[in-house]
Amino acid sequence: MDHIPSLELLEATHQFPGSYKFKVIGHVQDEFVERVVACVRDELLLDVDPPYSTRHTTGGAKVSVTLEPTVVDAAQVQAIYRRIGELTGLIVLW
Repeated sequence: MDHIPSLELLEATHQFPGSYKFKVIGHVQDEFVERVVACVRDELLLDVDPPYSTRHTTGGAKVSVTLEPTVVDAAQVQAIYRRIGELTGLIVLW
């Protein structure tokens, strides 16, 4: 992941604690959705998966994952971006 929003930008545009929306697009193989969800769950130390939804491309080769977990601060948002950004199969993260 080349660009992670700065703490200043996150704090100026979001209220913490609160929900934050992550959108991720990647290749379907190797349980991509499960790995994305696990990144967020592990970073937030959750016992259950955070709220998320998926949409597959027409051909089924790519998948979009939208997650909206509750985060405590901007640093936690950055940490999640970093974790997801390291995943193989990632195409876009915003």
